[in-house]
Amino acid sequence: MEINTPVKSTIASINGVALNAAADILSADDLRQRAYSELLRQAAKNSGLLADSDVPSTDGVLSEEASSAIEALLEQALVIPEPSEEACRRHHAANVATYSTGERVNVRHILFAVTQGVDVVALRNRAETTLLDVRCHDGSNVEDSFTKAASTLSNCPSGAEGGSLGWLTAADCAPEFAKELFGHAEVGVLPRLVHSRFGLHVVEVLERVPGVEQPFDAVRGAVAMALRQKTYVTALRQYLSLLAGEADVVGVDLEAADTPLVQ
Repeated sequence: MEINTPVKSTIASINGVALNAAADILSADDLRQRAYSELLRQAAKNSGLLADSDVPSTDGVLSEEASSAIEALLEQALVIPEPSEEACRRHHAANVATYSTGERVNVRHILFAVTQGVDVVALRNRAETTLLDVRCHDGSNVEDSFTKAASTLSNCPSGAEGGSLGWLTAADCAPEFAKELFGHAEVGVLPRLVHSRFGLHVVEVLERVPGVEQPFDAVRGAVAMALRQKTYVTALRQYLSLLAGEADVVGVDLEAADTPLVQ
C-alpha cells in the first residue's frame, strides 16, 4: 500500500467538472479516486445509462443512481473471459501456499498510524528507525526493546500489551497485512515495514503453524475467481486509461499509480 502525503491542492477537474474545493486537503490517491469515479460517471452519462440530471459529487461519494449506472457500464465495456483449465492449474502450482488452509501466526506489531494532516515523511523515518532499533538488539534484549517501543510508540491499543495481536489467521487481517504475513517462512522481526490501510507496521512473527496444502480440485473455484479478478483489474485499468486519454484532465496525475478503484 502506498502512503501518500496529504497536500493542499488547487482545484482539479475532469472535463471541467471540479473534483475538489480549493481548501480541500486530499492525498494523491484520494484525488485520483475522485478523478476515476468522475470519468466513469461521465462515461455512464454519455452511454445513456445515467440521466443528465445527475450532479457531480462534492465529497467524492457518488449518488446511488451513478453507482448503479457505472456498474452497468462496466458490465458492457469490460470483456472478462473465463480462465482456461491450464491457466488455473499453473496459477495453483505457483501459489500453493495461498490456497493452504489453517495457517496461523503469533504476531506482535508497532503501528505508526497515518491520519489526516500527519507528516508522512517524518512518520516513515520514525518507523524505519524503530525497525532498525528492534532488529539490532541481540537476542537477550529483543523482547524488552520491542515491548518498550510498542508501549511508547504504537498507535494501536495492543501497545499496552507489548504490541501483541495473538494468534491470527488470514481472515483476521486486512488483505494487504495478511499478504505480508501468510504464505512465508519468516519468523522474527520482519526486515521491512509492512504497509496497510492503517499505516506503517513494524512486525514480529513469534511463531508459525503452517497450513495444509489443498489439492487443485478442492480449490478450483477459488483459483478461477482469482484469475478472473486479475483479468478484470487489467481490463479496468485499460478502460480507465482510455477514458483519461480522451478527457480534459486538470490537476491530477492519472499515470502516477495503479488506480485505487482496483487496489
